[in-house]
Amino acid sequence: TQAKKQAWARVEVAKDPALTQIVFDTGPRADVSSLGTAAEMATEPNTRYFWRVTVQGDNGEQASAASFFETGKRDTPWRGRWIKAPFAPSVHPYLRKSFMVPGPVVSARLSICGLGLYEAEINGQPVGEDVLAPFYNDYNLWIQYQTYDVTGLVREGLNAIGAMLGNGWYRGRFGFGNSPDCLYGNDLQLLSELVVQTADGQTVTVATDSSWLCAPGPVLAGNIYDGEVFDARLAIDDGSEPSCARDDFVPAVIADPPAGALSERLSPPLTIAERWTQATLIRTPKREQVIDFGQEMTGWVTFPCALPSGAKVKLSFGEILQDGCFYNENLRTAKQEFCYISDGKRRQVRPHFTYFGFRYMKVEGIEAVDPSQFTALVIHSAIRRTGTLETSNAKLNRLILNAEWGQRGNFLDVPTDCPQRDERMGWTGDAQVYCATASFNRCTPAFYRKYLHDMQLEQQQLSGNVPHVVPDAISLALRKMGRDPGHSHAGSCAWADAATVIPWTMYLFYGDKTLLAQQYANMRAWTEYLLRDDDAHGSPRLRTWGFHFADWLALDNPDKGSSFGGSDETYIASAYYFLSATLTAKAARVLGKKTDAGRYDALADQIRAAMRQEYFTPTGRLAVPTQTGLALALALDIAPPVHRSRLVADLKVRLDKRKIHLDTGFVGTYFLCAALAENGLADYAYTLLFNEDFPSWLYEVNLGATTIWERWNSVLPDG
Repeated sequence: TQAKKQAWARVEVAKDPALTQIVFDTGPRADVSSLGTAAEMATEPNTRYFWRVTVQGDNGEQASAASFFETGKRDTPWRGRWIKAPFAPSVHPYLRKSFMVPGPVVSARLSICGLGLYEAEINGQPVGEDVLAPFYNDYNLWIQYQTYDVTGLVREGLNAIGAMLGNGWYRGRFGFGNSPDCLYGNDLQLLSELVVQTADGQTVTVATDSSWLCAPGPVLAGNIYDGEVFDARLAIDDGSEPSCARDDFVPAVIADPPAGALSERLSPPLTIAERWTQATLIRTPKREQVIDFGQEMTGWVTFPCALPSGAKVKLSFGEILQDGCFYNENLRTAKQEFCYISDGKRRQVRPHFTYFGFRYMKVEGIEAVDPSQFTALVIHSAIRRTGTLETSNAKLNRLILNAEWGQRGNFLDVPTDCPQRDERMGWTGDAQVYCATASFNRCTPAFYRKYLHDMQLEQQQLSGNVPHVVPDAISLALRKMGRDPGHSHAGSCAWADAATVIPWTMYLFYGDKTLLAQQYANMRAWTEYLLRDDDAHGSPRLRTWGFHFADWLALDNPDKGSSFGGSDETYIASAYYFLSATLTAKAARVLGKKTDAGRYDALADQIRAAMRQEYFTPTGRLAVPTQTGLALALALDIAPPVHRSRLVADLKVRLDKRKIHLDTGFVGTYFLCAALAENGLADYAYTLLFNEDFPSWLYEVNLGATTIWERWNSVLPDG
């Protein structure tokens, strides 16, 4: 089109593909926004709606596009009941059910949830593309079920459905270090409801109950950290086929429902995003057979195996080599192993209920390893790539690629800190500092919408406070071990402020007021918590109490054995207090909440005034004259305007003393280059970007990094 802008737009929703049964219509209106328009209509459960958008440009040209959406069960009672196998807790069961369909199928929908994780098939075919379903959230607060269109899998006559269950986050070891298992529940259990519509108008419902059958499955052990043991001799290959004739199945039993309420999914699909075949074999000085995939990634590996029955193959996963040999001590207590026991048949092998962060894989149990037989399956949340950046500098391009691969490796339903060691949790500090970069790379609103929903539920448990990780597995693990976490695992500056930073970043990138309105509850709850906490300490409008990670992993702490930075933590905490109040006021103003906007504007003014009085001398000298301290004062507009030029000069001197090298951590690194570029020191920012010696981003590239490291010195120059 030659149109320069939208003149008007129209959104229509109907119950039929031809859009004749209209149930919602904005009419042609100039205020219908492409950034987000709420269809204010009552929807029915289990219903497909068709919608169309028509846009007219300022030159009179029109364009239309149509699509559909389906609603979930909503408040419709479940016909199915939670079921489990009557086996020992260590047994990972397989459950199945045969059923008849009396005529040609016109529609079939499967609503299903399995705890901890499940894989389901109908007539031998997977019901969908998701892996590690039903994904990760606090199952005590809510549980997602998934609905799949399985019309193409169900047929007239005899059918069967089968599902295999594994521990996952729900029942496996999880929650940092030597955490307990059964964090969220004790029983592996399944809830399923298949509704089939036939051509002659009949409805067939196949729901989980005690008529389902079960048998021990092939997964002998497994969890997120340690991996999986799979015994193919127990595989039930035809369990989801009508022809399955095994006689060792026993009836399932009714299980107690889990604590969390069932809900339609918010999680984007978690799928196999890429099949990576680039692999080379390394024979190490220790005579190990190690496959190098050339790229740090998250997922697992598949390979063909036809070893004799009882033979074992062990795959161990790691990130780097040490002295040319396989190395995994950086995983701490996580094993990251997959053990396969052959049944003598040729099979395409893979894990089912775990994942690994790896570049290198040690292979044991195969005499002569052929790397071409091993394919790495890269998994992450399916969010669309929207941004790319390529420069004339090859090393800078590798750095940009490292950031993208880091995002792919850590966006597994929640934004994790790492995909390999015994953490893999949704650290809020990591999430907030990366959310802008993530949104340059990919379309992130749906991903963060689910994460912020998780966060909001946690905030409701903590009177608005925000835990260090979301979902809060650390506090739950401590309670399981008989320890009261109190508030020691919540409220850190820059971490808890994810409640304001992420929603506002989403609005800046996508302009969606409807999304901001949903997430304003996160912002307001956190800022109100800060204000109450402040008032309880005498209303100094400074955060001079509590635990704070602050400028985590900065290099300017004189105590080189500490992971804490050298910048005063109360200064950083007060700066983020100011930032959260400011962002909440901005969001309130966008949403037309004038009273709230005035309240938080006034709070922000009070915090800034208190900081200026506490941290700045009359001549403009900052009491926290670190790179991070100066960058925060400039980037967040905390510095008195009359003294900005002095702070810029002080920051320049601070960098000159380090030969223009940074020493910032989690907080300062995010703000430093922007503060430099916005205050006449763009040349310094570019110098930091192109530095190749320690500490710098390209130092990592020169040492072979293929993702972004957590620490500047994760690997030393000697490897």
